[in-house]
Amino acid sequence: MSDAARGPFWWRSIGQRLTVLLAVIAAVLAILSWWMVTSFAREAAERTQDNVLVASATTIAEALRSEQGTILLELPYSAFAMLNAIGEDRVFYRVAAGGETITGYDDLIPPTLPERPGDVAVRTISYRGDQVRVVSVQRTVLAGQQPVPVLVSVGQTRTGVEAIGTGLSRTAAVLSVAFFLLAVGLGAFAAISSLRPLNAFAQAVTRRGPSDLRPLRRKVPDELSPLLIALNRLMERLGQSIRRSEEFIAEAAHRVRTPLATVRAQAELALHTVEKENEKKMLRRVIRAVDESSRSASQLLDHATVSFRAEALARDDVDLAELVVKVAEGLSPTADMKDINFRLDAKSPAPVRGDLILLESALRNVLDNSIKYSPGETEVSITLAQDDPSQWRLTVRDHGRGFSAVSLPALTGRFTRGANVEKIVGSGLGLTIAEDVLIAHGGSLELTTPEDGVGACVSLILPAA
Repeated sequence: MSDAARGPFWWRSIGQRLTVLLAVIAAVLAILSWWMVTSFAREAAERTQDNVLVASATTIAEALRSEQGTILLELPYSAFAMLNAIGEDRVFYRVAAGGETITGYDDLIPPTLPERPGDVAVRTISYRGDQVRVVSVQRTVLAGQQPVPVLVSVGQTRTGVEAIGTGLSRTAAVLSVAFFLLAVGLGAFAAISSLRPLNAFAQAVTRRGPSDLRPLRRKVPDELSPLLIALNRLMERLGQSIRRSEEFIAEAAHRVRTPLATVRAQAELALHTVEKENEKKMLRRVIRAVDESSRSASQLLDHATVSFRAEALARDDVDLAELVVKVAEGLSPTADMKDINFRLDAKSPAPVRGDLILLESALRNVLDNSIKYSPGETEVSITLAQDDPSQWRLTVRDHGRGFSAVSLPALTGRFTRGANVEKIVGSGLGLTIAEDVLIAHGGSLELTTPEDGVGACVSLILPAA
């Protein structure tokens, strides 16, 4: 799949995706909080200014008095002192009785007047090139016997209110950015923490070997339970499929060996009865093909046995030295046919814990290869030594064709053979079986070429009991 089809880089990771989404949410909340704080701050500053203007106008209105039919006013200092408390803005005022200005600015005429005495009218007007907030209060004063309506208007420029709003808006912006950065950091931490069980789950699967298909038994969050159930079911189906395949191979190998033995016996009888050389050559090719097929069937059966028993490996006390003697004696008739001698250097006891059948199969395949690829009248040496207290090394060295240097790393693969053994019957499973057995027991298989360059050296390494 191309990078374009996979989407942006941050969309390929659940952690990055969750972090980005949380960052977007944090950004929206930060902008919303900034807007709300700024709006509330401006509204609070305006309300404060209005309250002070109303108090100032009311104070002036309360200072009105009448003497001998004349309305008099002595401007109280407190009316303007309270306005200076909220800023250094310019202040305008006008006191008018019956439409005539008593004191103040004649042109300060508010667009909206109070409807009744005691009412307050508040408006923002453009006055002398500035935005001015004007409060008007109406009061009725008795001038002699006549009630005279008096309008008191007090205005103040809005520079101080705007400065207060701007300052609070700037502070809110700084706090919003800090909130956003903190939210992004916490969001990333939350994403990592939330995905930690998923990473642990993946590591638990990764640590398993290629043949370990046991169900996973671990506690996971509820969101991962469907994945755990699905994975266990998949491994169960995969295990069943592998077991059916191995059972088929084992059954097929078992059923093929008996007919092949019959065919070989009949071919050997025919070989002794024919006289023509071309017919003898043909029968020898038949016998060779039957031997190769029979050997392949036997090793397929051994490999299937290894696969079955490795899933539930037995842990018996095995003396590796006694096992070497037993397998060597079992293969002696085959070695004697080529005048090959076994030289044993294996002192008992050499205790290991493992599956006796599988260990015997591994050692038999290695020794059988040494006999098969060694020329006649040679020696196969078997040495059992302890590298350190934790492991045993069983080394089988022959004087045969040796390993091809090019194919040496791949010789333990299934059905893989060296480039120098074309004319020798073999299936390419012997070393595969040996390595699988050793790995199942926590050991390893080493293939090397002797220092003198003659033959092959195979080392079976097993943990000591």
